[in-house]
Amino acid sequence: MNTKNQEHEKSQLKEVRKSVLITGANKGIGFETAKQLLQKGFYVFVGSRDLKNGRDAVAKLKSEGLIHAEAVQLDVTDQKSVKIAREEIGQKISELDILINNAGINGGMPYTALEASTDQFMAAFNTNVFGVARVTQAFMDLLQKSAAPRIVNVSTSVGSLSLQSNPEWPAYDYAKYAVYGSSKAAMNMYTVHLAYELRNTAFKINAVCPGYTKTDFTNHNGGNVEEAAKRIIKYALLDKDGPSGKFFSEETNPQTGEIPW
Repeated sequence: MNTKNQEHEKSQLKEVRKSVLITGANKGIGFETAKQLLQKGFYVFVGSRDLKNGRDAVAKLKSEGLIHAEAVQLDVTDQKSVKIAREEIGQKISELDILINNAGINGGMPYTALEASTDQFMAAFNTNVFGVARVTQAFMDLLQKSAAPRIVNVSTSVGSLSLQSNPEWPAYDYAKYAVYGSSKAAMNMYTVHLAYELRNTAFKINAVCPGYTKTDFTNHNGGNVEEAAKRIIKYALLDKDGPSGKFFSEETNPQTGEIPW
């Protein structure tokens, strides 16, 4: 990138109040979340494992007049990629206000506990658990400089041990979540510990299920992506009195949103 473009991006950053990094933001819920936060005046770093896909996503956003977006190559399974992304973003901002750990995979078929291979489990955990830890730790110093840092770890209600073990739970008979559900349950535990360790700070850290949503991830079945993004953004924009260390699924519990771990 030439000096002129770098100066232009820095001037854009000065025009907006807050910045956010979203992993896996080149499509699906991540992309829609980026779009809605741009509409709210944020500068959005669009994390994408494939930089071309990220740039294509940013081009689409800018074609809609949402100019405060920038693609960042970020493979959450690759420590070097995460390190380079941190260095790149750190050259442009002195603090990061919001981190949304959205990137995730289901591990591939077969999904059941008896049939899924250990490689499938390892792949899912590498992205959904270790990837969250990698990115969170890498960007913690920038987050700590924000006056109101927020972290949303995108989860799923099928990662709830309490719900998934309840015979009355609608997804109780779904055998296809063994790999994905296990990895998200582990990510939820990471969220609990992270929130505990930062309990005496300005951080608000929560696990949020966006709901069963119509994306590539679900073979385009489910609810609309706009509503899913709104659910994530609600917890990314909590005020100082908001909850931390909780698990939310407004699709599952429309009254309060909170669900059991």
